[in-house]
Amino acid sequence: MNPKLYPLKFIPIYKERIWGGNKLGSILGKEIPKGSIGESWELSDVEGDTSIVGNGHLQGSSLKELQKELKHDLIGHKNHDLFGDKFPLLIKFIDAQDDLSIQLHPNDALAKERHNSFGKTEMWYVLQADEGSELIVDFNQEMNKELYLKHLKENSLPSIMNVEKVAQGDTYFIEVGRVHAIGAGVMVAEIQQTSDITYRLYDWDRVDNEGNSRELHTELAIDAIDFKLPDDFKVTYNKKVNQSNEMVHCNYFTTNYLPVEGTILKENIHDSFIIYVCVEGHGQIESNGTIEMIRKGETVLMPAALKNYSLTSENAIFLEVYV
Repeated sequence: MNPKLYPLKFIPIYKERIWGGNKLGSILGKEIPKGSIGESWELSDVEGDTSIVGNGHLQGSSLKELQKELKHDLIGHKNHDLFGDKFPLLIKFIDAQDDLSIQLHPNDALAKERHNSFGKTEMWYVLQADEGSELIVDFNQEMNKELYLKHLKENSLPSIMNVEKVAQGDTYFIEVGRVHAIGAGVMVAEIQQTSDITYRLYDWDRVDNEGNSRELHTELAIDAIDFKLPDDFKVTYNKKVNQSNEMVHCNYFTTNYLPVEGTILKENIHDSFIIYVCVEGHGQIESNGTIEMIRKGETVLMPAALKNYSLTSENAIFLEVYV
């Protein structure tokens, strides 16, 4: 085991958004700046937005620097072979005070060709939802390119979208090519590939303070929409205490639901880093002689070289994520 390694916390990167609010502060207890803060990037290797360690003797080091120095000790042998010095996942909290645009993300091939980026397969775990709040996921009828373009031209895209009422704990898997939008009043934890590529289809005809509309990506989106995806986006999962309950398992990440009561011993058998996103309560992670506290709204990265550790809590719920 690398004696330098321990559970790593990173400094959140806050993003002001036209649709953002203040729940990241009022509900998650984050020290957000003034303004409409829509996103807290908890763990990021997006170009220009690389996370910085906020705890321990590696404090001040960037995720990029750690990747270059620690290599497979940080992310695992297979991940280092696949991704090199690029961290493969982006972890966010999103607070939608207003509706996000109706949008989608391109697959790996299109993203590589057009943007030299990964695609953006993602999942949402609903942390909190105001009464009556909704998400848009996919179409509400059989769809093809011609019918979609007709509604886009007539400014009636919302009429053909599938709307889902949501509550805390609801989970959705958003494959590349699937049209979607987070609705007003919803706060989610998002696990995704490391990518910031989004194609906006419809933005509710809104303008910013200077009267400007945000850019739409009509032409780019046409080839990126998958009109034939099955309606398997709502995730069902078990909630057994002190067990890792699988929520999503795909080519890009696995996410488990892990409620902890008492102390549980964990062994990393995955040849991967493991990320813990605390979505309820508080607790502690102990590894390699280091104890790190973690509370709702915080994220901890366990380097791949930390094979054995413990989680202790009376009431915490974690999302457990690895590649």
